[in-house]
Amino acid sequence: MDLHEQNEMLARITDAFFAVNNDWEFTYVNEEASRLLCRKTEDLIGKCMWSEFPEAVHTSFYSQYQTAMHEQIRVEFDAYYPPLAIWFDVRAYPSSSGLSIHFHDISQKKGLSLQKEQHYESLFISNPDAVFAFDLEGHYVRVNPAMEKMLGYRSDELLSKSFMPLIPEEELAMTKKHFTKAAQGCTQHYETRAFHKNGMIIDVKATNIPIIVNDKVVGVYGIAKDITDENKNKTMLVQAEKLTAVGQLAASIAHEIRNPLTSLKGFIQLIERTVPEARKSYFKIIQDELKRIEVITSELLYLAKPQAQEFKPEQISRIIDDVVMLMGSQALIKNIELHAQHLEILPAIECVGIQLKQVFINLIKNAMEAMPDGGKIQIIASRPNEDFIAIQVIDEGQGIPPELIARIGSPFYTTKETGTGLGMMATMQIIHAHNGTLDISSREGQGTTIHIRLPVASSNPHH
Repeated sequence: MDLHEQNEMLARITDAFFAVNNDWEFTYVNEEASRLLCRKTEDLIGKCMWSEFPEAVHTSFYSQYQTAMHEQIRVEFDAYYPPLAIWFDVRAYPSSSGLSIHFHDISQKKGLSLQKEQHYESLFISNPDAVFAFDLEGHYVRVNPAMEKMLGYRSDELLSKSFMPLIPEEELAMTKKHFTKAAQGCTQHYETRAFHKNGMIIDVKATNIPIIVNDKVVGVYGIAKDITDENKNKTMLVQAEKLTAVGQLAASIAHEIRNPLTSLKGFIQLIERTVPEARKSYFKIIQDELKRIEVITSELLYLAKPQAQEFKPEQISRIIDDVVMLMGSQALIKNIELHAQHLEILPAIECVGIQLKQVFINLIKNAMEAMPDGGKIQIIASRPNEDFIAIQVIDEGQGIPPELIARIGSPFYTTKETGTGLGMMATMQIIHAHNGTLDISSREGQGTTIHIRLPVASSNPHH
């Protein structure tokens, strides 16, 4: 092919096109290239590209062209050239004599694409819900600010780490199952729990969505929302409904029982005087049963009309010390060691002291009844943060099966032969009235732990 034919062929190329030799000197520049580069062809021929366009030395144009020239491989790339404010789509073809470069202006197309990217970026960054992306092994590759806020970790503390250490053991198998299904292409909606950086466990509603590129799943998106308060409010609402029902029932039962009970007690005492001594043991049984009815009636009355008491600052350590002293002799009789630890770290809190005293009496009494052969009961205090105190009551009893734990606190539900379930219900009611939480964990054959959290500054409406 002679030079004339070669020039004719080059002229037919509609893209912007230029060629440089091995010294980076322009050997050919077509009309479209001249237009896009805003330079006359005759001003470029024979000149060094990097001398004529020095700004390009610090861009991807320089590195890509060097790669094509020195490695003798074709390169394709998009790049922005700031001096001309243009996005170029570029293809560079090497030969033994230099480079042939085709390029065209894609600024409009790129602008629309960038605009769409910015829309998606805003959706990711500004989303009030936690949004994050995993690779197929479950490692975080991106997290948004709401995710950092929800779990308390900075993005650099999460990136490249697996989600698995953040999930409590009892939730891990289920959470992994949902992630696996999402990684296989099926969107998942579920609820789980996660560790916050401060050690607390939060309830989370999550969605896992497969990331699909070219019909292939390459990762998993996650969207999550903290529903701890929502679940707490639901629980408190259900509890309030139970208490309302029990309160109405209690009021009517107490009214109906108390008067005839008083009459029965009086007549039993009269009849007892006329009965031979040998049969008086029957009356002891009758009187014990009547006393039991009185105890149940008193508990019902408490639930029907809980005492409205004034909240004031009290030393929780002193309250627990008093209860330990009060229950100490009973513990000795039953061969039970009763220990309180770290009480000195507890601050004064806004509370109704007499009600919290009743809470700890009930819990220690329950723990003793779960340990007929003796053992140890520990009361351990801690301060997870400035806003809350935490107290655990730990026994070494027989424990409670998992399926029964959720029912504790329901009226008339009890695991004891002679219990009513009302004592635990009243205990939970008092803790909720103090804006606290009471959770139960147990292992059969090993014992039960009651976890109580109470706010340092009460926001009780009655205060």
